[in-house]
Formats: sequence, structure tokens, C-alpha cells
Amino acid sequence: MPFRQTCLTGTNLYAGAVPGHTPSVRRPRSGLRERKKLAIRQRLSAAAIRLAMERGLENVTIEDITAEADVALRTFRNYFSSKYEAICASGTDRAQRIGVSLLDRPASEPLWEAITNAVLEHYEGTDQPRDREWMTALGLVLNSPAIRGEYLKVNSAMQDALAQAIAKRAGLDLDRDMYPQVLAGAVTAASQVAVRHWFSADPPTALRPLLKLALEQLAGVRAAAALGAQTRSAQTRGAQTRGAQTRGVQNSRSAPSPAPRMDS
Repeated sequence: MPFRQTCLTGTNLYAGAVPGHTPSVRRPRSGLRERKKLAIRQRLSAAAIRLAMERGLENVTIEDITAEADVALRTFRNYFSSKYEAICASGTDRAQRIGVSLLDRPASEPLWEAITNAVLEHYEGTDQPRDREWMTALGLVLNSPAIRGEYLKVNSAMQDALAQAIAKRAGLDLDRDMYPQVLAGAVTAASQVAVRHWFSADPPTALRPLLKLALEQLAGVRAAAALGAQTRSAQTRGAQTRGAQTRGVQNSRSAPSPAPRMDS
């Protein structure tokens, strides 16, 4: 089954929106009203993707989704502009939660370790492979051309949420420093690669180990780059030292001999 980049990619697997699983995650403090609104949003998103997997994306209407979620049609309009947005809502919400989780990590935890733990925290329930029939049904929904625009929004939301959290945690200015965006983009890309491998695996495999491996490999690239920079810096310093020593020898050789003493 070919797999295009869709709103499933990045840190946006629908573990929390598919049948039979409810994510267990830390959430920012909120009032009762906010929690109720979030529950309705999640219920609508879960219903949208469940029906799309069962019937096919084009055979599901907004009326079907609201009936399945047991909410009024006007309530749907308060949360989403289309069924496609509802299907991808879980990914957008997950991206925001990852940013919150990163800021909640212990201050003593190294930045990269904190990022990895924050991302993996929101993939609970994906440690076991899904059956091929389930994967095929999900792929048919998420590979639809109609989903592509929502995918771009989700990916952008994920990268922005991560970059903002990285900047705040590292004490950097997001408008002046490129590092938070660069690192967030790298994490997003690594996550996309993991999801593509997950979708193409035959037999099916679990997603979370693939994501963990992708982040570990990215960490290895960062470490190698840092080591290379250190090596180049050391080589530059060594060359400068040798150059200074060479110039010192040359200067000593070219210095005039002392004049003979007149009383000798």
C-alpha cells in the first residue's frame, strides 16, 4: 500500500482517535468548561475517523459524524469547518500536548532527552502492531487527496508547538534564534520517516519502537555533527598554534646577530 505524507505523519498518529483506545496523557490545567469542550472535540474526531474507516471517506457526511458522536449539527460547526478537519484534529491536539509536555519535563533533564520523552509520551498504545485490515482501512482514509491540506496544517502546528517549547525551555528568542525551528523541523522529519516505515511494514509492526529508533538515529546524527565540529575546531586551533610556532622560528632565524663588543 503506497503511503503519501498525510495528517497521520509527524507526531500525529490517531492512537487517541481510533476505535478501542483512549490516550493517557498529561494535559494543561483547565476549567470544567474547557474540559467539556475538549471531550466533545475528541468525540467528534474519533467518530469521524471511525466512520471513514468503516464506510470510506466519501461515504461519510457531517450529519453521520454528529449522529455517531451524539451531538447537534451546529455543535460540529463550532469545532470544525469540515469532516477532513475533524479527522485530522487528533493530530493537531497531539502536537499541542507534546509542546506542553516538553515544558513540563524536569529542568535538570537534558534538552534532547526531554524532547524524546515528550514525544514518546503521546504514543502510548502503539507498542503493538495493528492487523493488516485495520492498517489498510486507515491508509485508504489518510491517503485521500482531500486530506492533504489538513496534513500541512497539522505538520505546521506540530513544528511550531515544538519550536516554541524548545525556545522557552532553552531560554532562546524564537524570532532571533534559528535553533528551535531547526531542531523542531528535524524531529518532525524523523517522525514522518518512522510513520512511513510503519505504514509500509510487511508484516505490520508497532509504531512506537520505530519512532523511538528514528529519534535515536537523529540523536546520533546530532552527536556526530557535534563531534565533527569539535574536531574541526581542534584542528583549526592546532593549525594556528603550529603556524605561530613556525613564524616564531622564522623570526628568530631572521633576527640580526648582536654587534661584536668593541672591547674584545
